[in-house]
Amino acid sequence: MIGSRANLAIGAPAQPQYLPPAAPADEESSAGGISMTQALCILRAYWKHSLVTLLVLMGAAAVAIKLMPKIYVATATLIVNRENKDPLAGRDLPTVDGGTYIPTQIELIMSRSVLEPVVDRLNLGTNKEFTRGYVGPPAALKEVVTKYLRAALEVQQGAGSQLLYITASSHRPGEAADIANAVTDEYLKQNRQRTNDPAGERAQRYSKELLELRDKAAAAQDRLTEFRQQHGMTEVEGATFDQEGAALADLQNKLLDAQNQRRQLEARQLDANASSDAALDSPAVQALRGKLAVQEAGMAELRTTLGPKHPKVMELQSEMDATRRSLAKEVESISANGSVQLTRARELEAKYQNAANAERARLLERRAIQDQSSKLLLEQQSAQATYKKALDGYDQIVFASVGNYSDVTLVSRALMPVKSDKPNKFKFFLMACMASLGLSLAWPFAYELLANRRLRCRDDLERHFKIPVLAQFGLIARTTG
Repeated sequence: MIGSRANLAIGAPAQPQYLPPAAPADEESSAGGISMTQALCILRAYWKHSLVTLLVLMGAAAVAIKLMPKIYVATATLIVNRENKDPLAGRDLPTVDGGTYIPTQIELIMSRSVLEPVVDRLNLGTNKEFTRGYVGPPAALKEVVTKYLRAALEVQQGAGSQLLYITASSHRPGEAADIANAVTDEYLKQNRQRTNDPAGERAQRYSKELLELRDKAAAAQDRLTEFRQQHGMTEVEGATFDQEGAALADLQNKLLDAQNQRRQLEARQLDANASSDAALDSPAVQALRGKLAVQEAGMAELRTTLGPKHPKVMELQSEMDATRRSLAKEVESISANGSVQLTRARELEAKYQNAANAERARLLERRAIQDQSSKLLLEQQSAQATYKKALDGYDQIVFASVGNYSDVTLVSRALMPVKSDKPNKFKFFLMACMASLGLSLAWPFAYELLANRRLRCRDDLERHFKIPVLAQFGLIARTTG
């Protein structure tokens, strides 16, 4: 093979009149592709070009990496106390599953409700790093700045712990620390508001309800006092009503006695024989009857000797008539006395009946008043008991409302970084060197195979033209003359 660099025409080779000898066992077969010998020949032909390319690319990469803006990273640390309790206020913060609680807090930190106040607080709407040439409507500027702020933040949970790391990135170290601390402060502020605002609202609502209960208790007491003053009642009413009940019972007993007496008198008046016997048994009647008997005996004795017109007989007859009249008057008087007693018994019964009825009506009225008073007293006691119970728990509610409780606390604030974390220029330079080396080695093959194919070794003839090579010469120096 002649070591010249003249281009050879590539065409179909003439059909040889002989069979080529078999290739040695140590030689590569004539399969397609590029052999190692061909690759080495191509690299050897373009090594200077590849070296220049490698140096140029490495220099350009070094300059580009050097000009890359530095990114500073600041981190604030929080701890999530999901089992936080307040023993003084008696308030337990809700405990939830950590598998959902911490991811929820991460989403809250990255939400617009936290980031938009940070945009206003740090005035990021005028920061070119976060506006990046925005020319849209001013109303959408905050949304764009919030989007870039979210991209500059990263919130991560500690491995197997309850720590949260809020990381902010910026081209200025002070700005990175300000962003991380502002996001942390806003999140803690809103977290405390979510935790403490319900207690404050409850305290306000409790205070209002406490005033209403106090007014109800006072109104119930006023109604009870007015009712007692209106009806002349004292605080102790049980003994008074017991005495009035005893008075009614006494009147009923007297009424029963009067009724019994009246029935006895009526029974005597109805029994005429019993009334006559009673009249005859009277001492005055007995005396008159004895006197009349003596007079009748004397009259019988005088009639035996004297005539009916005898003065003695007529005188005795006159005395007998007087005695009979006296006896009749006495009997009549006794009968009249029984009627008077019956009349008096009836009048006494009527009086006792009217008195008992009046006392019963008065007692029923007093009982109704007592029931109304008991109802008002019950309402007053219930209102006072409710107000006292609410008042006893008021101090605890107020104490819980003024406390500053949170289930997330700050561990450390973000400090201004002293050196940049991004980019890792050494790492990028190594990657650029590897890429430059690959490009410097790859482009000769592309140029050789696609644009300027040359014959550089026997494999070019044997693989592509199927021409066996019998001998191979080294480089032949050119001679002049």
